[in-house]
Amino acid sequence: MACGTRRSRKGPDPSESFLACLRYFLTPYVWRQAHGALQRHKSIRWQPQPLIFVLLMMTWCSGESVAERFETAKAFYVASYQRKRRPGKTLEGFQKALARVPTPALRQVEAAVRRRLAQVFAKRFEVDGFVPLGCDGSRLNCPRTPELEKHLLSKKGKKRQYPPQMMVSAFVHLSLGLLWSWRLGGVHASEQKHLVQLLATLPANALIVADAGYVGYALLQTLQAGQRSFLIRLSSAAPLFVTEKIALSRFQEGLMYYWPQKDQKRQKPIPVRVLRIRGRKADVWLMTNANAERMPRSLAEKFYRWRWRNEGLFRTYKRTLGKVKLMGRTVCQVHREAEGSLLAVQLLLAHGALALPTADAAGTQMPAARHVLLEIRAEIRNATGMYLGPRQRHSYLQRLKGARTDRRRRRKNKVRREWPARIPHKQPKPPRILTMGTILKDLLVEALRAA
Repeated sequence: MACGTRRSRKGPDPSESFLACLRYFLTPYVWRQAHGALQRHKSIRWQPQPLIFVLLMMTWCSGESVAERFETAKAFYVASYQRKRRPGKTLEGFQKALARVPTPALRQVEAAVRRRLAQVFAKRFEVDGFVPLGCDGSRLNCPRTPELEKHLLSKKGKKRQYPPQMMVSAFVHLSLGLLWSWRLGGVHASEQKHLVQLLATLPANALIVADAGYVGYALLQTLQAGQRSFLIRLSSAAPLFVTEKIALSRFQEGLMYYWPQKDQKRQKPIPVRVLRIRGRKADVWLMTNANAERMPRSLAEKFYRWRWRNEGLFRTYKRTLGKVKLMGRTVCQVHREAEGSLLAVQLLLAHGALALPTADAAGTQMPAARHVLLEIRAEIRNATGMYLGPRQRHSYLQRLKGARTDRRRRRKNKVRREWPARIPHKQPKPPRILTMGTILKDLLVEALRAA
């Protein structure tokens, strides 16, 4: 019985295959949204369903070149949908059909998938009254073609030092480790602007967890105006003020005001709750707009500790799926490749999270993306007749239940040597907490009266 019918509400049957689990997420409603968004831009040979299907499979299947992955993905589609119309034959035709698809149409498909994910993981979506979503950004390298060097090459520093790059910002559900939404931009795109653009994709009770790079007055003002909860790490660049002097050596948490020193007469102070989490190497300073009853210190510490799963997402995307460098030769091709591969990563992680037991909703154990990818590639090989072995004795969903991360405690670093082009990470310095004078106190009283 295929997923997406009456049984899809309870979840896929353990005896079902990879294609049935994929249909569990890509329901007929999702395909109707895809047809509605792409029907004006479809090619003669490429319908919306095979176009998106082959785009996803090209990310999951193995191959050293784009042409090799295209042939494998097309063969898997033909083997899976034998009664449907055959897709196009050439890679050039596929790329031309994909280039006709505008970015807003792809975002409509991504929104339909997000709604489906919210239905599937409804019982595990909230954690202690919040939907914890971490936000972070990373850069993707591109080939050194003349078009990409013209539009995506950084103008800062030496041009030969870095290749053309794209900026990607992503929200990750921290308890499930699931990619939620993302936004692409040029090499000089702002992470804070991407976060503001992605606010429309977040649920109402979302908690935005971010590092010290997302500290800014305009961003905090936008979050406060939209009544969005946040938990952001502080650095020495954060302008914090208190009405009375405090002893920093014994400080744990308290009310402060985020107030830039430039143009304080026009800018109103933003009240924030500052937390100090003791650490082994350095203390972590956090600010939030949630009160102590709704978010205790222990809960804030747990949420920010989960924020490292943002970095795990980019590691999965770049290393596990081999997207350190994109393969597209033009600006249109790299954008479509990035959009399709990110949607593939979202579904890949959703397959792993689907096999997690409901009792493990607190995020104590996460699915291993590498093991899930190996199981998907095994299904592709079996369907295309390239490999037949003992893996067929167990169903796809049963094998996913064993795809878990290693929980053993490591005694040394996994990295043998530092990457040559990587900038070493530095811990942010603690914030400077200043005491208000008489003039600032008067301005604070006026601002509170106006509010």
